[in-house]
Amino acid sequence: MNTKSRRLADRYLVALRTHLTQGPQANLAPADKLGRQAMQMGLETLDLAQIHELALVALVLPTHPPGDGNGTIQRAGSFFRQALTPLATASRVARQASAQMKQPNATPHPRTAELTAARQRLQQETVRRQAAEAALRKSQQHYNQVLAKSRVLQEQRRRLSREILLAQEEERKHISRELHDEISQILTGINVRLAALKIAATANTGNLNKKITSTQRLVEKSVAAVHQFARELRPAMLDDLGLIPTLLAFMKEFGKRTGLRIRFSTATADKIRALDSLKRTVLYRVAQEALTNVAKHAQASVAQVSIKLEADAICMTVSDNGKSFDVDGILDARRRKGLGLLGMRERVEMVAGTFTIESAPGKGTTVRVQIPLRNGVTK
Repeated sequence: MNTKSRRLADRYLVALRTHLTQGPQANLAPADKLGRQAMQMGLETLDLAQIHELALVALVLPTHPPGDGNGTIQRAGSFFRQALTPLATASRVARQASAQMKQPNATPHPRTAELTAARQRLQQETVRRQAAEAALRKSQQHYNQVLAKSRVLQEQRRRLSREILLAQEEERKHISRELHDEISQILTGINVRLAALKIAATANTGNLNKKITSTQRLVEKSVAAVHQFARELRPAMLDDLGLIPTLLAFMKEFGKRTGLRIRFSTATADKIRALDSLKRTVLYRVAQEALTNVAKHAQASVAQVSIKLEADAICMTVSDNGKSFDVDGILDARRRKGLGLLGMRERVEMVAGTFTIESAPGKGTTVRVQIPLRNGVTK
């Protein structure tokens, strides 16, 4: 775009903004004036279409998305059509002159060659104008798709934030209830037994060793419960020994508890040890959540967890032989059942990774996570 065209584009932007601000009753005279200026500058329809599209992107689409029902884009289109009117009029006059020259009794005109050349240019201009209109329609469709996808993602993010707060509160209630119902009762029992031992120590020492042993078992049980809570909140092994030993320990305990047979394979132990703490945590939590979903919903007998190196990324898959489900339906922003899947995806995207799910009848479900080896965290 040359200097004159840029100046015209600036004037077009200002005029279109004023036109949209004035509302449906705005005067189209400024658009006609701009069209005449474009014609005098020798611009063609495609040039003016490009100027309009730049103004449309700058003014209309960010604040008035297509399909919003307020007629803003339609008014912008009316402004554009009025700006094209002088060019169209010149085109029509040239075509009429050309048609007169083709009549048998027409008087030859000394500018016949010029008119013929002008007619050819107008034909080319018509083709370019049609192409520009098609490009504008395609551009509008693209913006509609992008905005629709953006609205869905925004709704999913809002729903996920609300559900995370609820889940955190439920987790606090669960921990509080377990501490009160289990550990508190065990500690109370220990206190009662210690009081009884104190009395027994002065009166009768016959069963003293047996009572001490029973009390020690209660202490061991409370310690085991505390360790279980700590592992559920965050396993210390993940920081001390790394991802692979922690996954193996979790899958062994999870398989015993649920009856699910879990197979594990990896060939990238060195690369996994090189991952930072956040990425190791993401892989562990995704595997934990995916296997929990398999046990709860898939009715599967076998699950397979695989970690391998692909290009410059660590790839982890969790697959099962259970029943399939509608992935798009579960992830729909209007439903509440996809919190676990959305949470997994959010974790993976937080470290610049990719998260996909495939589920088909007779083939089970596969969760696939790919995390780059290089450092990168999205905000």
